[in-house]
Amino acid sequence: MQTVTVSPKFQVVIPKDIREAMRLRPGQKLKVIEYEGRIELIPDRDISELKGFLKGINTDFEREGDRL
Repeated sequence: MQTVTVSPKFQVVIPKDIREAMRLRPGQKLKVIEYEGRIELIPDRDISELKGFLKGINTDFEREGDRL
């Protein structure tokens, strides 16, 4: 776990190894959520980046009658 400092303008720098692992780009938007006392940053992804991310998901389960 890494530590960052909040600037007087309430800005933080995301460490380089995390930026690279998450493939963040300058100007990219992030959603900010407070969850159970934590701050979570969730990258907005372009729809083209999501192509195929569910490949191989198991769809063999019983659906509710109103969900067919």
